[in-house]
Amino acid sequence: MAKSKNHTNHNQNSKAHRNGIRRPTKQRYLSLRGVDRKFLRNQRFAKRGSRNAVVKNKLEAAAKSA
Repeated sequence: MAKSKNHTNHNQNSKAHRNGIRRPTKQRYLSLRGVDRKFLRNQRFAKRGSRNAVVKNKLEAAAKSA
């Protein structure tokens, strides 16, 4: 009796490339779950400060041009 076939990879590569092999999409923002609380708190204050600086610069530029 002949051995029965256990595995074949025939045509799998062609099938995979027919629609293209894609990388998983990267998320825009990684989860901050499990990150040091002290760091997150400081990061929040740092972001707040940078936001205020941007607004302040826009106001100064508008005042100069007017």
